Amino acid sequence: MRAAGFDFGTSNSAIGVMREGHAVLAPLENGATMVPTAVFFDFADHDRPSYGRAAVDAYVNGNDGRLLRSLKTILSSNLITERTALSKRQVQLTDVIAMFSRHLRLKAEEAAGCPLDAVVHGRPVRFVEGDDAADRRAEDTLRDLAGKAGYTEISFVYEPVAAAAQYEQGVTGEELVLVADIGGGTSDFSIIRVGPDRRARDNRKDDILANTGVRVGGTDLDRHLSLQAVMPLLGLGTELVTRNLPVPRSTYAELAFWPTINFCYTPRILREAEDVHRQAREPEKTKRLVTVLKKQLGHRMAFAVESGKIALSGEASTRIPLHFVENDLEARATRKGFDETIGSEIMRLRLSVWNCLALAGVDATDINTVFMTGGSSRVPAIEALMRDEFPDAGIRRGDDFLSVALGLTREAMQRYG
Repeated sequence: MRAAGFDFGTSNSAIGVMREGHAVLAPLENGATMVPTAVFFDFADHDRPSYGRAAVDAYVNGNDGRLLRSLKTILSSNLITERTALSKRQVQLTDVIAMFSRHLRLKAEEAAGCPLDAVVHGRPVRFVEGDDAADRRAEDTLRDLAGKAGYTEISFVYEPVAAAAQYEQGVTGEELVLVADIGGGTSDFSIIRVGPDRRARDNRKDDILANTGVRVGGTDLDRHLSLQAVMPLLGLGTELVTRNLPVPRSTYAELAFWPTINFCYTPRILREAEDVHRQAREPEKTKRLVTVLKKQLGHRMAFAVESGKIALSGEASTRIPLHFVENDLEARATRKGFDETIGSEIMRLRLSVWNCLALAGVDATDINTVFMTGGSSRVPAIEALMRDEFPDAGIRRGDDFLSVALGLTREAMQRYG
C-alpha cells in the first residue's frame, strides 16, 4: 500500500499504514506511535530541527533554541503568514508544519517498507467557524503543505468520521452513534449510523447524518486555567501606582496560549514588561513576568499548566509547580474553580451538540451510543456535559489519542488500496 492515514493533531500526531490487511500505526520515536506535535530548532547546532518528544525534551533540558508547538492552530488564524526568528534566520510557520509532516511521512515509509505518495489527512469539521471561504482556505493550505511534505495524492476526512470508522470495527449490531472528538484545538461532533452490515459498504455518505465543529480544545482550557491560577502570580489583576490602573493584560494572554508564546520573546515586549514592573503596585509579582520573558520560560509554564489540567481530571485540587520561575513558587488550582472558568467553553460545546442533533433531524433519545475520543474528552466537565445531554445512551471510549489515526488509515486503504 502506498498511502498513509495522517492524524495531524494540535497537541499530538500519529500516522498509519496497512500491513498484511491490518491498520497499524508507524513507530515514530522509541517505539511510540504518537508524538507531540512539536519542533525544536537547536541554535547551538545551526538551527537543526528535532521533532516530537525529542523536541520537547530539548526545550525542557534547557537547550538554547526555539520550540514550536500547537502548529495546527495557525491554519485558521492570522498567524498563517507569520515567521519565527531562529538564531541566524527566520522561518515561516507553515514551512515548519511541512517539515513536521515530511518527518512523519519518512517514518511511515520505514514502517511500510515502501514509498508513500498518497495520504488521507484528518481535518476538523470546522477550521474556521462561520466563514466557509476561510475554512476552505485553511484546507487548501494544509493540502499545499502536504504536497511540500512529499505527497502527490491528498484527500481529507473529518476527524470524528474517522474515529467512527475505528469504533465500528467492534460493534455487533446497528447503532446510531454521536462521536465527540474533543482535541487540543477543536471539538467535533458527528452523528453516524454504524453496524456490521454497513461497514463493508463502499459509499457511506447516507450513514453520516450530520457534522458540527467548534474551535474549543485543550489549548483553550489550558489558557483559562493559566489566566485563572498562574498569571495572577506574575501580576495579572494587580494595579499600577499611577491612577490605580490595572496592569495591561495582553502579554499575559499571549503567554497563556500555546500558539502565541513565542511572540512574547521580543525586545519590545520585554521593554514593556520592565516598564510595567517599575510602575507596579506589587512589583514582587511583575518581577516574575520579567523573569519569564528574559529566560523564555513561557513553554515551561504552559507544560506545567497542562499537567495541572490533567491532574484535575482525577483530583479535586492540585498544585502547579513554578520553581523554575522562582524558588518554591507554585500555583494552586481546584476543579471547582477550573469548571467555573471554562463555563463559557462548555456552553459552546453544548450548542454544537444541539446543532448536530438538529442538522441530523434526530432527538437526543435516538442516540444509542456516545463515542468519546480525543485527549480533552477526559475533562470531567466535558464528560458530564455528554452524560447530561444523553442520559439514555451508552458512553464508550476507544483510544483517546489513536482512534482517529487508525480510522484514517482504514480509509486510506479503501481509497488508494
